[in-house]
Amino acid sequence: MKSLPRERSLPAAKAIAVAWLLLAVLAPAFLPAADQTTDKVDKLFAAWDKTTTPGAALAVVKDGKIVYERGYGMAKLEDGLVNTPDKVFDIGSVSKQFTAACALLLVRDGKIGLDDDIRKHLPEMPAYERPVTVRHLIHHTSGLRDYNTLLVMAGFRPESDAPTAEEAYEIVCRQKKLNYAPGEEYSYTNSGYFLLSRIVERVSGKSLNTFAQERIFKPLGMTKTLYQDDHTQIVKDRATGYGWESGRYVIEMSNWDMTGDGNVYTTVGDLARWDQAFYTDALGEGMTDMLQTTGTLANGEKIDYAWGLVVGEYKGLEVVEHGGSWVGFRAALVRFPGERFSVIVLANFGAIDPSGLALKVADIYLADRLKEPPKEAAKSAAAAAAAAVKPSKAELEALAGNWQETKFGTWLVLKLKGDGLVGTFSGRTFPLTAVGPGKFVVTDNPMNIRFEVEAGADNDRPKRSRLSIGTRLDYRFEKAAPLKALSANELEEYAGAYISEELLGARYTLAVEKDKLTLGMRAMAPAPLQPMAPDKFALPAYGFNAEFTRGRDGRVKGFTVNAGRAAGIVFIKK
Repeated sequence: MKSLPRERSLPAAKAIAVAWLLLAVLAPAFLPAADQTTDKVDKLFAAWDKTTTPGAALAVVKDGKIVYERGYGMAKLEDGLVNTPDKVFDIGSVSKQFTAACALLLVRDGKIGLDDDIRKHLPEMPAYERPVTVRHLIHHTSGLRDYNTLLVMAGFRPESDAPTAEEAYEIVCRQKKLNYAPGEEYSYTNSGYFLLSRIVERVSGKSLNTFAQERIFKPLGMTKTLYQDDHTQIVKDRATGYGWESGRYVIEMSNWDMTGDGNVYTTVGDLARWDQAFYTDALGEGMTDMLQTTGTLANGEKIDYAWGLVVGEYKGLEVVEHGGSWVGFRAALVRFPGERFSVIVLANFGAIDPSGLALKVADIYLADRLKEPPKEAAKSAAAAAAAAVKPSKAELEALAGNWQETKFGTWLVLKLKGDGLVGTFSGRTFPLTAVGPGKFVVTDNPMNIRFEVEAGADNDRPKRSRLSIGTRLDYRFEKAAPLKALSANELEEYAGAYISEELLGARYTLAVEKDKLTLGMRAMAPAPLQPMAPDKFALPAYGFNAEFTRGRDGRVKGFTVNAGRAAGIVFIKK
C-alpha cells in the first residue's frame, strides 16, 4: 500500500534551516535518515497509514510546542481526502472538560453554586429522595441514568435517527428513580454533563457553543473548535467517521444535537492550545487547578474523576487524561503535567484505540522517565501462585453458573472447561486461573480481571462474588438460582406488548418463535432472549437484561430493564 506523506512540525533554529537548505540544493541524494523517534511513532500507526483506510491525526506537545504532528489514513474515503493535523474530528467525551470549564467560569462569576440543587436551575427535573447537586453532575456521582442509553432503549438510533435536545431532556426528566443515592457512588453517566450544559445555557442566557466561543475558544485561539448543536451544519475540514460492517468500511456519523457530554468538533492543534492553558492560567488564576481536582464520595472516599478529566498514574508518572468514543470517531488527550508533555490522538475509525496509542507514544518520548513494572517477576509470582493452588472439581462446580451484577444486572457466566473455569462477561470470554482460595485472575489480558468469592454461602456453595477490572471498575455479583428448561407454554406467559412511560412511551413486543422468547421494537429486529434465572433474561444482541414481575395471582404484569448505565426501567404489560 502507498504510504501517505508526512507532516512534521519540529523546532527549527536558523542554523538548522540553513543547513537543510544547503543539503536540498547541493546534495539532494544525501539527505539524512528520517528521525528515529518519529519513525517509531509512525510505526504505531502503520496499519492506518494508507490511502485505503480511515485513520487519525496526532500531535505531540512538549513545553508548550508541538514537536511532532502527523496525519494518517484518509479523512474522507469517498472523496480521496487525506487526514492531516488541520482536519476536524468529533472528540466524543473529551468534550466534557470544556463543559466543566464553562460551568466553572459561572461558578467563578457567582452565578452557579457547586452545591446548588440542580432543580434550582432545572425545575422540570423530578424531586428525588435526595437532591442532585451541580457537584454530583461534575464528578459522575449523581446516580442519574445515562440519557444516551435511555434514548437507544426508547428506539432512537445514533446513526440514523435525530432526537432533539428537548426530547433528550424530556426522557431524563421522566426518570422516576436514580441508579443510586446521589453522592454515594461513582458511575459514569452522560446525563450529568448534558444537564450541566442546560444549566450553563439557562444561567448565561446563551447557547453552550456561544458561551464557550466567547469565554474559552476564541480567547485561546481555538479557531476551528465548536460545539455542534445542529447536525445539518457544514463544518469545514471535517473528517468523516467510519465503522466496519460486512467486510467494508461504512460511514458512521451522528444526527444527535445534544451538547455537554459530547459534540465538540476540533483539531489536534486547537487541543494543543487548550492543553497549554493548563500551564499558563490563560483561563484565569486557579482555573486549571480546579479542573484537575478530583471528587469525593459522601463517605469521604476520593475518586479519580475531576472536572471532565481523569487523574491517575502511568508507569510512575502522574497523568491527566480523558478519552472519547462516539459513532465512528475516537479521541484521547493524555497529559503528563510533571513532564509538560502531552499526546493528542483523534481518529475517524471506530476500531482505533487513541488512548492506548497515546500511551505508546509516551512510552517512546518518555522512555527514560517511565518505570516499567517488573513483568517477568510478576509473571513468575503468578505462575507460582497458580501452581500452588489446584481447586477441586467440586469447588469449581460450585462456582459454575450464572452470576448477576447487583447494580446494572449484567451477567457473568462461569463454565467448567477441562480442569478449569471459563468466564464470559460483557461480550468477552476468558480463562480464569486460580491463585488462592476462592481467588482467580485472568493472565495476559489487558482487562486485568480478578474474580474473588466473598464470604456467605449455603452448604458451602458461594452466593456472592466480586470482579475487578483494572483499578477503576469493581463489580459485585450474586449467584442466580439454577434454572430448568422452559417449555413453550411457560414462555407464552411472557408474550405480549409492554409500554414504558419513562422511555417516552416506547413499546416492546415479546413473542415466542421456535421455542424461544424474542423481543422487538421500532428500531430493533426481534432478537432472542436468553433465560438466565427464574423470571430473568438477557438479550445479548443488544446488551439488555430483563427481570419480569408478577402479580399476586402469579401472572406476569411487567418487567424492568437494565442496559448499560441505566438500571430498573419499568415496562407495564398491556
